[in-house]
Amino acid sequence: MTTFRTITINGLDIFYREAGSRENPTILLLHGFPTSSHMFRNLIPALADRFHLVAPDYPGFGNSSMPTVDEFDYTFDHLAQIVEKFITALDLKKYSLYVMDYGAPVGYRIATKYPEQVQALIVQNGNAYEEGLREFTEPMKTYWQNPSSENAKKLRDFLTLEGTKWQYTNGARNPEAISPDTWNMDQLFLDRPGNAEIQMALFYDYRTNPQLYPQWQEYFRKHQPPTLIVWGKNDDIFPAEGAYPYQRDLKDIEFHLLDTGHFALEEDGDAIANYIRQFLTSRVQPISA
Repeated sequence: MTTFRTITINGLDIFYREAGSRENPTILLLHGFPTSSHMFRNLIPALADRFHLVAPDYPGFGNSSMPTVDEFDYTFDHLAQIVEKFITALDLKKYSLYVMDYGAPVGYRIATKYPEQVQALIVQNGNAYEEGLREFTEPMKTYWQNPSSENAKKLRDFLTLEGTKWQYTNGARNPEAISPDTWNMDQLFLDRPGNAEIQMALFYDYRTNPQLYPQWQEYFRKHQPPTLIVWGKNDDIFPAEGAYPYQRDLKDIEFHLLDTGHFALEEDGDAIANYIRQFLTSRVQPISA
């Protein structure tokens, strides 16, 4: 049974979903933009018989606190610090990291700082290589160089219902199989007063992530975490070109390109759950073992 809980971190209410026995190996699920732990709503019960699963919402996302940009510094460093304190508060000693989209820069900051805690990586459309920054990121790169209102407008257009729906349906094998509840729920959170400013702050701070790619790649080479790649190959945001380079740096890697888009769990959740079960069962033991 999935439980829905809230814990206070640095004075903020951090909402999280949790399921499975803590005696089993833990999977920490880190969501992307513009969603929340809701993206894992089906994956969590599918694996809860064998794993302990925890999925927090970042500040400004989902059901967690949403301080304004004047009250909270919306950077990936800061989001990672909150998740780091969340891990400590829940006393998670060892865990596998499921990283997707924004979950990659959040998770890799933590993994490079605490490599001994990370038992494995599950990477679903989460970028760590320059090869993965292609046409889609060009307007963002322009904004990084000149955060003018004109350049900002091109990114603000991506915060609309049309933009959110596109993220879910673009590249999907069967867009009619994607529930509109997904983009409608995300859009409710995006449309809260002040949230657009939060997302724009993170769009601008995303420039700090490519600067850390060499550090993250060195972590892969040095610590060699067992890694499962489950990547929607039709994703125009983080395309498959960003998936292949992981094979350069990691030795114990299982690689799957799925015929779907950015939110691969929506179409291929069952397949991803089976890949995770098989991969982690052979590599990660319960803490008590």
